[in-house]
Amino acid sequence: MDASATRGHSEDKPISERYSRQIAFAPIGERGQKRLASATVLIVGCGALGASLAQHMVRAGVGRVIIADRDYVEPSNLQRQVLFDESDARAALPKAAAAAEKLRRINSEIHIEAHVMHVGIDNVWRLTEDADLVLDGTDNTGTRLLLSDVCFQLGIPFVYGGVVGSRGMSALLLPDTTACLRCLIGNEDAAGETEGCDTAGVLSPVVEFVASLQAVEALKWLSGNGAEVRKSWLSADLWSFGVTEAALPNPSPGCLHCAPGRLRRRCDERKEQSASMTRYYTPPIVLCGRNSVQVTLEAPLSTDQAEAALKANPAAKLTRNRYLLKAEWENGESLVYFPDGRVLVQGTTDADRALALCKRLYHQPSRT
Repeated sequence: MDASATRGHSEDKPISERYSRQIAFAPIGERGQKRLASATVLIVGCGALGASLAQHMVRAGVGRVIIADRDYVEPSNLQRQVLFDESDARAALPKAAAAAEKLRRINSEIHIEAHVMHVGIDNVWRLTEDADLVLDGTDNTGTRLLLSDVCFQLGIPFVYGGVVGSRGMSALLLPDTTACLRCLIGNEDAAGETEGCDTAGVLSPVVEFVASLQAVEALKWLSGNGAEVRKSWLSADLWSFGVTEAALPNPSPGCLHCAPGRLRRRCDERKEQSASMTRYYTPPIVLCGRNSVQVTLEAPLSTDQAEAALKANPAAKLTRNRYLLKAEWENGESLVYFPDGRVLVQGTTDADRALALCKRLYHQPSRT
């Protein structure tokens, strides 16, 4: 985790000239700009949507921007993920860390936190509870649903966004006002993920289109223009150019997350409940459309220990930086180890094969 940050705004600090054109936009003005400066936004996922969302929030002057992402930069990301370049991919830098470095050069006046982590039930409350708004930059239904659940329990707006191929969609979901994401798309099994960026591809302009839809709703809310937010689910296909918009339904009376009055439930009780679900060992997660499996080790190693074990295994090309260790084999499989014990095994969707590769972190090969 990299939680280093730049100095943020103080309340009596004059508003920077950098925001003059935004302040000139009447619905924001100086009052709205000051509200942005005092706001905290959480962006989960810093790939295509997340990178674009982050630069919009930073350029707009949101005072504190928290970024969380579990992945690292690869060459295939550069076509659409605007905060990264070839040097980030060569160094295999974590996306959250690489993004934070770029964002601090864009705006040194604000507070930026970068967390290299998988967002799950064990850490989502801690990440979310101080945010004024959460932006969805994720690439999987499970994490989106978890974020929606927690946001609706904490009373925090959740700005959903998704992109695949030439299509994208976006909606601002408000506790006590709209239905939650689970009511809109069903649970993880019902929602399904029949295609992703790896199988259907994705066009960079579609990413920017959806990120812009998300960002403008976020700026409305954070600047004190909540009455102006779009109360609809918007979908678009930019290749054939078709746009559809549907009104968001009201909270569902039978839903555990968005039913009227649920927002008043004590958050401490919910955090205790989620903490009881934390596992010391997380079963392998097959990442949709990524030809990858995520494994969390029961007993994390130091990076030095992991490197020593992998060096003892044949034909592994190693890349190391201060955030991760990557081993690549000639058969196309690779293993990316993070110091918190999380491993991305690439080149397979077989959980047993992924676990077998992870054993190389602990066991020296036999010698004859």
